Amino acid sequence: VEQSFGEFIGESESINAIKQTIAQVAKTEANILITGANGTGKEVVARAIHHASLRYNGPFVSIDLGAIPDSLFESELFGHKKGAFTDAKADKLGRFKLAHGGTLFLDEIGNLSPSSQSKLLSVLQNKKVTPVGGSKEENIDVRIISATNENLEDAIKAGKFRTDLYYRFNTVEIKLPALKARGKDI
Repeated sequence: VEQSFGEFIGESESINAIKQTIAQVAKTEANILITGANGTGKEVVARAIHHASLRYNGPFVSIDLGAIPDSLFESELFGHKKGAFTDAKADKLGRFKLAHGGTLFLDEIGNLSPSSQSKLLSVLQNKKVTPVGGSKEENIDVRIISATNENLEDAIKAGKFRTDLYYRFNTVEIKLPALKARGKDI
């Protein structure tokens, strides 16, 4: 039986190797780190993993962390309670709760500030979130797939990315080849 990889297409040797990796890791609960240049299909691979996973009936929630200002990080990811800040006119679920039972795709994790990295690490370790303005921790059940075009090992050496967070994200790494290396597929 041929496995469907959704929009992730190609028949080159490198793409077939990635498809094989997807088939192997999709049914696990392993956190996945997808690396590659912009435009190489990181989100498409994340969706293919979700689609082939045991969580395929659950939600696939995506967030571009590079587009979230530090001041909104906690509200976007963990949610907030009505009145927690000036514009909090109603309770809001964060991306972790929206993805409950499914997959949370964290794009551009290399852009996280040190403060946001620390907050995210705590949530990943404890599998609980506390909405901004809330006092009660809430359990989360999500699989994390993250992506970056940054070299996180270099960022760690430069003191810009936490080693412990890197290892939380990177149970399995899928490196996407540059488009110029996929001439046969284009």
